[in-house]
Amino acid sequence: MRTRSALTALALTTGALVAPGFGVLTSATDALAATKITHATATSMFRQSGITWSSSGGCSDRNNPTCTSFDQLNLATAQGAQTLKSASGCGLNITGGTETGHASGTYSHWNGYKLDFGKNTCVTNYVKNTFTYIGPRGDGAPQYKSGSGNIYADEGNHWDVLYYNCGGC
Repeated sequence: MRTRSALTALALTTGALVAPGFGVLTSATDALAATKITHATATSMFRQSGITWSSSGGCSDRNNPTCTSFDQLNLATAQGAQTLKSASGCGLNITGGTETGHASGTYSHWNGYKLDFGKNTCVTNYVKNTFTYIGPRGDGAPQYKSGSGNIYADEGNHWDVLYYNCGGC
């Protein structure tokens, strides 16, 4: 298992270094230039990868905080979730997307850079054993950085993931 994790980390790092157009963003201008996708496109991508999603409101309205929406999600963010799924082999359930109700900012849920994943032992072990602990976020959430630069924050009952890129897709 350790060998697989090491190989996966190497693959994710290498992919981020050689994949054109998927390096870490360097400015707010880069953030605004991201390719946006529709809710339908994202759900199709997630279905193909075996990723599930749920919402407390059972809906997908971007303007309703009880929904889980992928409208205006960055393509690289959706691809990042697919990379996490294939690299970890874990079950992934998305519980938060681009809907209103999350913290604001350039690299926010609303702007398509973040997804929330329900916690399970497999995902938690994968993140903690594969990525580098980088300290607590301003709100105290422990953070882990992948080899490609994406940030995984443990918010207690879910993982809040900031995708700067697709993670080596």
